[in-house]
Amino acid sequence: MKITKDMTIAQIIQIDQNIIPILMDAGMHCIGCPSAQGETLVEAAFVHGIDADRLVNDINQFLSAE
Repeated sequence: MKITKDMTIAQIIQIDQNIIPILMDAGMHCIGCPSAQGETLVEAAFVHGIDADRLVNDINQFLSAE
């Protein structure tokens, strides 16, 4: 399965909890915050100044390697 930047953080984590370290390494340290769970990846990336497309690519590469 591939993720998209329009998916919420909660949806992405449901796919594979091993994605959490990727998000945290990218600078998203508030993964457990209730408001973060409802944010889309692109919204969270914007708030943290992260390139959403690059993060989506990194996560999808991780998922394809499993």
